[in-house]
Amino acid sequence: MEDSQIIELYWNREESAISHTASKYGAYCGAIARRILENEQDTEECVSDSWLRAWNAMPPARPSCLRTFLGRITRNLALDRFDRETAQKRGGGQVLLALEELRELSGPDDPQKAIDAKELAEAINEYIGSLDPGVRREFVRRYWYLESIKEVAQAEGFSESKVKSDLFRARAGLREALTKKGF
Repeated sequence: MEDSQIIELYWNREESAISHTASKYGAYCGAIARRILENEQDTEECVSDSWLRAWNAMPPARPSCLRTFLGRITRNLALDRFDRETAQKRGGGQVLLALEELRELSGPDDPQKAIDAKELAEAINEYIGSLDPGVRREFVRRYWYLESIKEVAQAEGFSESKVKSDLFRARAGLREALTKKGF
């Protein structure tokens, strides 16, 4: 079923929208949640919560890209759950490592308190859009999908050291671009 048809089902409040969403995007959303939560039961609950969140969001939302819309919902729910579960114990793992790598961009002040989040997102998107397509894929795999350096390297056919170097330069470039724009 086409995404536009699934969205129309949501808008018409037809429960079959959820089953069509689950069959088309269940594996995709599951992969996102699994990478963050590293627990199958939590992953299943997170994906189910994603369908409910999508149901509550449409209408009024009419996403232009259903896959991205659902992926963002799932990622945010998984990160929220991860934060709750690790509030008492801070362990290792790819999620903390990837988030720590990006944390160095924020500087001493929280950028979301200093500027409008929409402007920051636009500046980040502009920078990421300017990257070489290969580096952009590495960046998105690492910081959106939270893949390990090893997984990114294997998927892109590069050595781990090349991926680390590309990501370091991309983060440095992002920091510089944000600084130039006053962030």
